[in-house]
Parts: sequence; structure tokens; C-alpha cells
Amino acid sequence: MLRPRIIPSLLIQDNGLVKTVNFKNPKYVGDPINAVKIFNEKAVDELALFDIDATVKDLEPNYSLIERIANQSRMPLCYGGGVKTVEQAQRIFGLGIEKIALSSAALQNPRLITEIADRVGAQSVIVVLDVKKKLFGGYEVYSHNGKRSTGINPFQFIEQAQRSGAGEIIINSIDQDGMMKGYDTTLIDKAREKTTLPMTVLGGAGSLEDIRDIIDRHKIIGVAAGSLFVFKGVYKAVLINYPTKEEKDKLYLR
Repeated sequence: MLRPRIIPSLLIQDNGLVKTVNFKNPKYVGDPINAVKIFNEKAVDELALFDIDATVKDLEPNYSLIERIANQSRMPLCYGGGVKTVEQAQRIFGLGIEKIALSSAALQNPRLITEIADRVGAQSVIVVLDVKKKLFGGYEVYSHNGKRSTGINPFQFIEQAQRSGAGEIIINSIDQDGMMKGYDTTLIDKAREKTTLPMTVLGGAGSLEDIRDIIDRHKIIGVAAGSLFVFKGVYKAVLINYPTKEEKDKLYLR
């Protein structure tokens, strides 16, 4: 029986884990290898890792760090950051990563989605859209860690990504990132209408209730969170956490 996936999302910068608010002011929150080991013990559904410097600084993926993380992980891994070619993607898959997340490179060259999907299978190719509200209504996709306006309509690009062979879509709200005030349900609802692909949503979770609201609305969906799984309490002390099996069952069964 298919169930929703609850996915910690970790941001990597300078080989460390950071957390942002609205894609700004990264705060160091720990060592990625240590976090992976803790999430192993908590039996998470899947783990998403995004190198937020790679594209902005035009860097190659950090293969050494990716390999170390993959060697420690006992859960499915999705990696994004700096992937621009089929060869880079294949090298990362060879290190033990199950899914490659494409963002800026896919926006610039949608053909890359097709090329990687043809080589490794569509189920392993994820398209990430970092989305922000427009001043006078609507939404727009941003690239390069939220620094560049693209003029691209996210809902139109979702359809294009599906035609190009993507296996999954991740919708990430820049406006809600790190705010811990709930997901942008309007954005999610509109995105869900545009694709039959598996979809994961990210940006805004502040409680398990926020996750449950999305599961109630969309049933079989990936629900990702960053701050919720690295901070604890009103003072946001750094503490890696994840719902227990009993807590997850309650999220699914309401």
C-alpha cells in the first residue's frame, strides 16, 4: 500500500549543514554525516540533500562528500546541486544516490531532463522548482538559490518537465522557507492539478499538524521539511528529530 513520504530536507554549504529563512541568512546547524547517522536510527522514509552553493558558484558537485553521505545512509537519498550534465548525474548515481534533483540546469535546458531520464530511468530524475509569489499575483520560478528571477510560470514548467521525462516534481516555496508557519496550500493545490507525477512539497512546516494538513488534502504525496526536523522548541535549539512510527500512523489515518 502506498503511503505519503515524510522527508527531511538538508541544505549543504561549505561541507556543513545550514538552515535558511526565505533562502537567506544561512545558519550553521551541524555536520551532515552526523545528521545522516541520526536519521538512519529514526528510519526516515527518504532524505533530500541540496548543495546551495554549487550552482551559485558554478562548482562541480562535491563527489567526495556525496560518497561519504551515501556510504553512511540506510535510506533512499535525493541529491541536488551543481548537476549540469548526464555524466555528472551518472557519477553521482554510481556513488549510491537514488535520485538526482535538477533545478537551474533543467530551467535552462529542459532537454537535460530527457537525457538523464533516458540513461538512468525517469523515476530517478527530480525537477525542483523554487517558487515565489509575484507582487501583483501569481507565482514565478527563481533559480540560483532564489537569487535570479526567471520569468517562468511554475505550473507551465511542471507540464513541460513531465513531457520531458521527469519522474517527480518538488515544489519549494521561497516565501515560506524557514518561516515554520505552514505550507503555501494555494501553490501546492495549483501545482498538484498540473501533473500526475509523484510530487513533494517543501517550505513552511512548523508542526506535524502542518504535514497532516497536506496529507489530508492530497493523500499520496511527499511532504518535506527542513527547520521542523533540525530545530526544537520556541528558541529553535538544534536537535535532529523525526516523527515516531506511532506519530506517522496518526498523520496517515485521520
